[in-house]
Amino acid sequence: MARVNIPTFKLNDGRDIPVLGYGTWLGMDEDEASGPSKPFSFEFSAAGMPKMNEALSYAIDIGYRHIDTAHLYRMEPEVGKIVNKKIQDGVVKREDLFITTKVWHHYHREADVEVSVRDSLRRLNLDYVDLVLMHWPMSISQEGVDEKIDYLETWRGFEIVLQKGLAKSIGVSNFNLEQMKRLLANCKVPPAVNQVEINLNLGQKDLVDYCSSHKVLTVAYSPFGTMVPSRSAPNSPEPKLNNPTMVAIAKKYGKTVTQVTLRYLYQRGIVSIPKTVTHSRVLENGSIFDFNLDNSEMDTLAKFDVGFRTLRPIFWQDYENYPFDKVPGKMEIPESLRKWKNGINLDIE
Repeated sequence: MARVNIPTFKLNDGRDIPVLGYGTWLGMDEDEASGPSKPFSFEFSAAGMPKMNEALSYAIDIGYRHIDTAHLYRMEPEVGKIVNKKIQDGVVKREDLFITTKVWHHYHREADVEVSVRDSLRRLNLDYVDLVLMHWPMSISQEGVDEKIDYLETWRGFEIVLQKGLAKSIGVSNFNLEQMKRLLANCKVPPAVNQVEINLNLGQKDLVDYCSSHKVLTVAYSPFGTMVPSRSAPNSPEPKLNNPTMVAIAKKYGKTVTQVTLRYLYQRGIVSIPKTVTHSRVLENGSIFDFNLDNSEMDTLAKFDVGFRTLRPIFWQDYENYPFDKVPGKMEIPESLRKWKNGINLDIE
């Protein structure tokens, strides 16, 4: 069996994080619904879980050690089963793995952070996670009410979780530059990471540079943006998989366009967590550590940064602490992002 050897970056708390992870977000089915006021119905489907389970199991077998999940993803029970089986089978030891989960909007009161993390540990069947993130800076109830809880209060709950050993490291996700500045100025323990959308179209240089200067590591979700067909969007910018510039660089190194993209992020000092349920792509994504892009190629790829955001949840944009710029349009929060159960049968609290 082919194997990958994924290096690590050092976190500000001294711990090591593999620079490439396996992302477990299956996404939502955006099916057209009747009525102009609600053009899409965002529903979560567990249909893809069996393939993701197989791909995650394969990823661990070939050398992946970083797994990214979240309460929202419904995957915690499945991740836990796979991880525990790999440990029991002697494939890995628990200390070899770096497992991340996240706290959702509903748990932003200081005391509720621990409730959320303990629930995640129960679903994962683990004693601790390596990293727990504040998934978003907003605080929204299951009923869709803006609770307007200051994320500084929420962060105090994260510091308690760290102190109790429920998580080895703590961090945030989807924090913008101003929110990062405010958090770092008002915390006892600085976040180890900020997980945000980063790809060729959305480089977020100012945010990445600020985080780096304060020893906060940037972790990239959606590292391919709209490049891949499954994430294509109307009027989305280049590059696509057949972009001549990208194809030429990939051909030079005997790599794929997506491998060049992941390599670019790695050379920027960014961790990536691509998602795939295809074994060949799991191997491909992890095989980016045997070539180097030169400075001119890095500069060329940087020019694709036009500030285009792949993920834009407009249903949250009127809530306090929404981190992105606002755009025209309104939409109710999909129920699937307010209330759910976990696991392949969607029956686990």
